[in-house]
Formats: sequence, structure tokens, C-alpha cells
Amino acid sequence: MIITQTACGALGSKAAEPVSREEYLLDTICSISVYKTEGTEAEAAIEKAFELCMALEDKLSRTRKDSDVGRINAANGDWVEVSDETIEIIKKGLEYSELSEGAFDITVGGITEQWDFHAAEGKEKLPDEKMLTEAAAHVDYKNVEIDGNMVRLKDPKAEIDLGGIAKGYIGDKMTECLEEAGVTSGIINLGGNVICMGGKTDKEDFVIGVEAPFSDRTEIIGKVKSRDKTLVTSGIYERKIEVDGKTYHHILNSKTGWPVETDLDAVTLVAEKGRSADIDALSTICLIKGAEEGLKTIENEEGIEGLFVLKDGSIKKSSGMEYEGN
Repeated sequence: MIITQTACGALGSKAAEPVSREEYLLDTICSISVYKTEGTEAEAAIEKAFELCMALEDKLSRTRKDSDVGRINAANGDWVEVSDETIEIIKKGLEYSELSEGAFDITVGGITEQWDFHAAEGKEKLPDEKMLTEAAAHVDYKNVEIDGNMVRLKDPKAEIDLGGIAKGYIGDKMTECLEEAGVTSGIINLGGNVICMGGKTDKEDFVIGVEAPFSDRTEIIGKVKSRDKTLVTSGIYERKIEVDGKTYHHILNSKTGWPVETDLDAVTLVAEKGRSADIDALSTICLIKGAEEGLKTIENEEGIEGLFVLKDGSIKKSSGMEYEGN
């Protein structure tokens, strides 16, 4: 997703360039731009939001052994006490696991562990087929039990991975943090998860460019005007490896462990700010289900619209999606 900014914003009442900062977090480049704040100085507000992002990543990361998720996965089926935030996102993840009938499943950690989509060039390899099949046998969100702030996995070999929803959840929390600091106009960009707070000015909306699949973030297929909205794009081009001339992407089938076969290259969903976690999960669900079933899913979700880019280059959109194509 590409943010196109064609006019100045405002800090206080004077026109000015936004105060911006980038950090490498959540396995991507994250940025915050503040155009207007009526409370804390922009730099201090941004610092606080990034500190929150880091704190939540420390709790929710599957790959960190001391995180809440890491401790649950290593507990061999025993109960583990975790933070309020971890309970909140696990519950939301379970809602979407159930909604998708397991197509989206937060216990895919054993599967994702088998794949290395960050392998150096020339070092890419496929997972061991027997190990992948074994890992897939332990994917079942119904194995997650919650009691207050305690969590356990009934199947000791199951593993939680919140990668399909955590970025959106963290974006929602960062939005709340910036709002509490007095930010009334700004953008959070967590690499495909974008939250627009207010508009660029009182009269001018932000304009978000929707990235063309496989364009290396250099081309857009159109634009979406946004005020107090969140946009999330999921695509099969985001993380991938090539082995023996065949490309394997990171959207995995929870039943087999192999990349899903879909007629879609990408899905972009739009909702009111505060719902980035919802559309983070739903964009993945739509990508897994394909264009026809994905569109049906979105039409049944109140307040959410979608843009679907098919492999043949055609574009489909939900009935209420406002989109300006190139």
C-alpha cells in the first residue's frame, strides 16, 4: 500500500510538513506522520506510540521465547498467565477462526515454523513434507482454552501464531495512544496496514494509493480517499520464495500447510479506524477463500468494503467500495 500525500497538513493552526518517523518493527518498516496535534508535542506522541508497538510485539511475537505467545507454545499444554492485551487479541483471533471455519486459524504456528520466507538468495528451500504434514495435524483453534488471564493449548503440540491479526491489533492500539496524546490528524503505516486519523486538513481527506501486485511498491492501481479510516492489504506477493522455478507464497492452507491456491493476487479492505484488527484477519480470509466467496464475506460484514485484484488483472469490489482507478 502506497500513501500519496499531495498537500501540506497542519500542526496547530499553521500549515506545515508533518512530523514523521520510521522504525523497523513487526518485520517491516513502520512509519507515523503527525499533521496536527492539540495536546502532546508530535515527537513525544510518536515516541510513545512506537514504545507501545514494541511492548506489544514483545508480548505477541511467536518467535520470542519469553513473549506471552512463546510461553503458551512452550508450556506443553499447561496453563499460562498472560497480559490483558494477549487475551484480547487471542479472543478476537478465535472469533475469526470460527467465522472462517478454520481457514484462518490462529494455531498455525507449527506450520509457519516450517517455512523460511526470509531465506537468503540461493538458500531457499521447501519444508520437509513429513514434518509439514505432522504440523498441520495439530492445527485446530478449538484447542485454545481461556480462563480469565490464563491460556492453555489442549493439544501440547499445537502452536499459536497471531501473525494474521497482530499487526492490525497493534495499529488500533497505537491509534488510541496517539489520540490520547491529542493527535487529531495523522497516519500510521505498518507496511500494508494503514490508519488515517482525521483527514490531511479539516477539508481535505488523505489519499491512499493501492499498490499494484508484484510492482515492488512502485506502481498503484488506484486511489482511496480516507478520513478516519483504516485500510489493510493482503497479497500473495508480500513474502515468497522461489524453489526450482516455482514460487511459494506465505498465505498457507491451515489443513495442508502448503500455500493456498487462489484466484486472487491481493485484497484491500477499508473500515472505520479502530477496526484494523478486524480487516487484517478478514483480508487474509478473503485471500484464502478467493474472489467470489471473499466478496460474499465482505458484503455480510457491516461497515467493511473491499477491493479484490484477481490473477488475470481484473478488479472486483464490494457494493459500497469507493475507489478511483487509474
